[in-house]
Amino acid sequence: MISFARIGKQYGRQVLFVDASFQMNPGEKIGLVGPNGAGKTTLFRMIVGEEAPDEGDVSVPKKLAIGYFRQDVGEMAGRSVLDEAIAGSGRVGDLHHELERLNHAMADPAQADDMDRILARFGEVQEEYDHLGGYALEAQAREILHGLGFEDDRIDGDVGALSGGWKMRVAMARVLLGRPDVLLMDEPTNHLDIESIIWLEAFLKTLPGALLMTSHDREFMNRIVTKVAEIDGGEITTYSGNFDFYERERAIRETNREAAYARQQAMLAKEQRFIDRFAAHAAKAAQVQSRVKALDKIEKIELPKRRKLVQFDFRQPARSGDQVAVLEGVTKVYGKRTVHDGVNMLIRRGERWAVMGKNGAGKSTLLKMIAGQVAPDEGQVTLGASLQMGYFAQQSLDVLDPNLTIEEQLQNDFPDESIGMLRSLAGAFGFSGDDVDKKVRALSGGEKTRLVIARMMLNPPNFLVLDEPTNHLDLATKDMLLEALANFEGTMIFVSHDRAFLRRLSNRVLELGGESGTEAQPHLYPGSYIEYVERTGHEAPGIHA
Repeated sequence: MISFARIGKQYGRQVLFVDASFQMNPGEKIGLVGPNGAGKTTLFRMIVGEEAPDEGDVSVPKKLAIGYFRQDVGEMAGRSVLDEAIAGSGRVGDLHHELERLNHAMADPAQADDMDRILARFGEVQEEYDHLGGYALEAQAREILHGLGFEDDRIDGDVGALSGGWKMRVAMARVLLGRPDVLLMDEPTNHLDIESIIWLEAFLKTLPGALLMTSHDREFMNRIVTKVAEIDGGEITTYSGNFDFYERERAIRETNREAAYARQQAMLAKEQRFIDRFAAHAAKAAQVQSRVKALDKIEKIELPKRRKLVQFDFRQPARSGDQVAVLEGVTKVYGKRTVHDGVNMLIRRGERWAVMGKNGAGKSTLLKMIAGQVAPDEGQVTLGASLQMGYFAQQSLDVLDPNLTIEEQLQNDFPDESIGMLRSLAGAFGFSGDDVDKKVRALSGGEKTRLVIARMMLNPPNFLVLDEPTNHLDLATKDMLLEALANFEGTMIFVSHDRAFLRRLSNRVLELGGESGTEAQPHLYPGSYIEYVERTGHEAPGIHA
C-alpha cells in the first residue's frame, strides 16, 4: 500500500535515512520507534507529501485517504467543538457547515427577499447530506468526543475557549472521525487521561484501516500494534510483534551482533598478526598480499548502538513523622460545581496513593490543596512533622530560567555540588555530552519535564506530590524514573495515566467521583492499583474491562 524504496534523506550534516526501505500493508497496526531526531516525523511528512526523499522513492496510492494527527494544532476559533471535529471529514463536513450557514440565513430577516433560493439550496444540501450519512456523522462525532473526555456542554461550546491540551483532543477527534485508509498518529496519548487512553485503545483496535504511530506509552503500544518499525542509524528495521516482542528481539539481535563482532575482531587480529609477522619475508609475500586483499573485502561488523542512560544513585530522603497529611472536611467549589465535598483522608508515612477519577473529578485540585497551591473553601489540610514536600505539575516548568543552560540551571540550584555530580544527574535524565549546554528556552516540553524532575530528585523530599510526571517523557527516561521512584523510601501521592506507574508504585488508590464518576465523596481502596482493578473490574472510573 505505502512503500519506501531505498530512500536517502539528510538535513545539512544530519543524515536521517541511508538506502532505507519499508512497506506498510492494508490493515497493519505498526508502532514507529527510534531515538529523538531519528526521523520519525520526517517519515510521516514524506507519507503525506510534505517532504520528499533526497534519493529513492516513496509510493503512496493517489486515492488513499490519509489522516494525520500531529502535535502542532492549528488555530481553532469561531466554531463549536462539534463543528470543528466535523470540519475535517471531507465532503460531509463541507455540507454540514453549509447547512449551518443556510440555517442562519433562513433566520435572518435581511435575507427575506432571497428566501426562495435559500430554501431551494437548503433542500439540495440536506438531501445530499442525508444520503452521505451526515446525520449519523454528528452522532459519531459526539461519540468520539465523549470517548476523548468531552461533556455535552463542552461539545456544544466554543472551541476557541479550550486550552491547548483540549484542542489537541478536538484535532484527534477530527482525524478519527474521517476513518481514513491510513491513520498516522504522533504521540496520541500525550494529552489524554487514562480513561480516554483506554477508550482510544478500543477504537484503534476496531479500526479497519492501517495505523502507523509513535508513542511513549509502552502499554498502549503493546495493546494495539502487531508490528514495530525501528528507525536507527539511517536504517528502518521491522519486527513482527508488539512492543515487548520488539524489545526482546532487539536485545537478542544485539547480543548476537556483539558476539559476531567479537569473533570478527579476533579473526582480524589473528590475520593482522600474520601480516605484521611475515610482511618482510619474501617467501610469504604472496600469502601476505592475499590476506591483505581478503581483509579489505571483509564487511566490518559494527557494535550495536546502546541507548542507555547514565546510572545515578539517588539519595534517600530524611524520615518524616507517621502522619504525613490529614484532610478534614475539605470542600472546594468552582462556580456552581462542587468538586470536593467534605473530604476526609489520612496519608501515612510510606503510603503511595494513586489518585483516579474521570475528567473534572478534581484530581489536580486535590493535589494542589495538599501542596498548598490552592486553599480549600471549607475544612483544612494539615501536614505532618519533619516534612519536606516536592510538588510537580505542568506549571512547575515555570521554575526554570529560560536564559540559563541546563548545566547553569543545575549549578544555580545546587551551588555546593560538584560539576561531576551535576553532570551525572543530567545524564541520568537523558542530557549527556553537549546537551548540558542547551538553553532552557530551547528545550521541548519533555526535556523541561526531565530537568524539573532531575532537580527534585537530587536531594529528594520525603513527600512527593506528582501530577502527571510522565507527560512527554520518552520510554527510557520513564523507565529510569519509575525505577528511582520504586526505590523511593518516602511517601507519595500521584496522578498518572501511565499504567506501568500505577501498577508499580501504588499501594493505595483514591477514586474520586466513585463508581459512577459523579459522586462527590471519594472511595479509598486500601490496596494497590492491581488489587483495585481486580476488585472493581475496571482500570479507571467508568471504564469497564
